[in-house]
Amino acid sequence: MTEQDVRLELLNSLLTTPHRKLEAVAETHARAKTRDAVFYGHLAVWYQRNGDVRDHKEVFVANLLASDTDGHREAGFVLLQDLPPYQVARVVDFMKRSLGKLPRSARTAVTRYLRHREADPRRFDRAALRAKKAMKHLYATLHVKPSEYADAVLFKDNPPEGCLAWMVKRLAQTESTADQAVLIADYRIPYSIAIGAVRRLSPAVLAALVGVMTPQEVINQMASLKTRGAMEHPEVRKLIEEKLKAAETDTRVSALKLTVAIDAADVDEETAEKMRRVADQQIRRRDRIRRPTAVLVDKSGSMEVAIEVGKRLSAMISAIAETTPVVYAFDTMPMEINATGPDLSHWEKAFKPIRADGGTSLGCPLEAMRRRKQKVEQVVVITDEGENTAPYFVEALKAYAAELGMPSVVILKVGAACNLTEDALRQQRIAFDTFRFEGDYYSLPNFIPMLTRPSRLEMLMEILETPLPVRETAPA
Repeated sequence: MTEQDVRLELLNSLLTTPHRKLEAVAETHARAKTRDAVFYGHLAVWYQRNGDVRDHKEVFVANLLASDTDGHREAGFVLLQDLPPYQVARVVDFMKRSLGKLPRSARTAVTRYLRHREADPRRFDRAALRAKKAMKHLYATLHVKPSEYADAVLFKDNPPEGCLAWMVKRLAQTESTADQAVLIADYRIPYSIAIGAVRRLSPAVLAALVGVMTPQEVINQMASLKTRGAMEHPEVRKLIEEKLKAAETDTRVSALKLTVAIDAADVDEETAEKMRRVADQQIRRRDRIRRPTAVLVDKSGSMEVAIEVGKRLSAMISAIAETTPVVYAFDTMPMEINATGPDLSHWEKAFKPIRADGGTSLGCPLEAMRRRKQKVEQVVVITDEGENTAPYFVEALKAYAAELGMPSVVILKVGAACNLTEDALRQQRIAFDTFRFEGDYYSLPNFIPMLTRPSRLEMLMEILETPLPVRETAPA
């Protein structure tokens, strides 16, 4: 496997969502780190800023902390400090279980992490409340002696009067729903903790809970809020909608988590549409696709996955592209798809008549674009690469290029894919990029950065130019 292949394999792995099964991507990470350690370190830092899948972030940090490459352990040390406690615990467990080691530098990083939080009681209280099990695990597994305050809160279950953990105990003993709402609002008691302490969630309590939640927390807990009747109370529903509006510009909101939440919440269409709008705004915030782009979706027999990916990817591209993407679904005939708006709901409606059936001509949508003079600079083909009917992709691409210019070609492989089109492109010395989609639809936002750069080379250069962080020097 060439150095370029290793980099491509790792970029491809970012299109998977392991769902907390870190071993699912561990081998690919290990192989990439071994074959191209310098690139791996810079990609790890770049992905913390640009990626969405926390499983990959955890494996990156673990591998940096265990690395012998200059600068890696220092970078891992810095990156670990920004993780929430449950992720730090998962990094430690992954290192011990899958990497078979936990170097002194990693132990030092976790100890610094714990001491830094102990030094700020308010921050420690929130970490201990939200992730008590993970915090206790970190102290115990690394044999770190807790401070007196940490010991009282975490291990002795005797929190000092006035601290957040003490307030939660007081909340559980409070009978008046009005008083419960005041406690939640005044001390900003987290939703996940409060619902375990309060026996009956009155509208006042629900309003107080939503009021102290961040937009991302509202999104994460949408299914739970709906189950507990929050959407049935006009005032509470209004608060939720205000949080969703705020989520459109909140830099902490994840587009990937929004996609998961929409599917899980089973909310009414109006609320789902508001959540989709947040997702669109978050994707739009991150970057812009400046090159005119075409999305060609294989709808031949058994290509249901291509249709679903094409629908979602068209919506994402439409949300951040400077020009409306040209979208075709095809079997042996091309069918241009036009949505009435950029949101996913618009594209779902536009794709609704599309069914997977028929033979395959990958070249027919390009031929239609050539005849209609639809000039683009980037073509994304979602397919398994099997084609059995003319016009074939390479011949149609050459004809298109002769009249309108050669676009860059990106093949997003789905299903039981072969290499037929790739081999044909190589034989003609036509440049292309290939990515393998084996994850789920929640990982598709990871594909967007690959379309916002003029070429993979520019993307690789951006990654390699991302500096490795170093610890701040303590003042003399």
